[in-house]
Amino acid sequence: MSIGHTLLGLLESGPRHGYDLKRAFDASFGHDRPLHYGQVYSTMSRLLKNGLVEVDGIEAGGGPERKRYAITEAGVTDVAQWLATPEKPEPYLQSTLYTKVVLALLTERDAADVLDTQRSEHLRSMRVLTDRKRKGDLADQLICDHALFHLEADLRWLELTAARLDKLREAVAR
Repeated sequence: MSIGHTLLGLLESGPRHGYDLKRAFDASFGHDRPLHYGQVYSTMSRLLKNGLVEVDGIEAGGGPERKRYAITEAGVTDVAQWLATPEKPEPYLQSTLYTKVVLALLTERDAADVLDTQRSEHLRSMRVLTDRKRKGDLADQLICDHALFHLEADLRWLELTAARLDKLREAVAR
């Protein structure tokens, strides 16, 4: 995820302080990985340097000064271009799990155990996500569906690989 683009997008609704940006980010996107304040301020500093945001006001308080940031026209253009650019699909051709299965076979360990252990972990994760989806709002439901669909694809791969272990063992033994 591009934190900079996300913060810029959040600023399109109006100027905000770093604290408010963090809260808005966490509410919409940070359920599992909240943004650290340091990330907000270092990102805002970079966006300011690049002319994508400007300081809209500074307020003195009991602590450090609070800067209120506003998006610039260049920032709006940058967000629009980012939104219009498709994400590159990740084909997962360098899978750690595949590596573990092959190494298990090469070292004469039980690759089926590796697959079974991973299957159990995937199923546990799917139960947690399904529970979260059931209790969550629409945003939670959509992000959980995304994760669940990926886990389902992984499970299909685990089953296919388990069915082909003997052939894979022969192929890697050459």
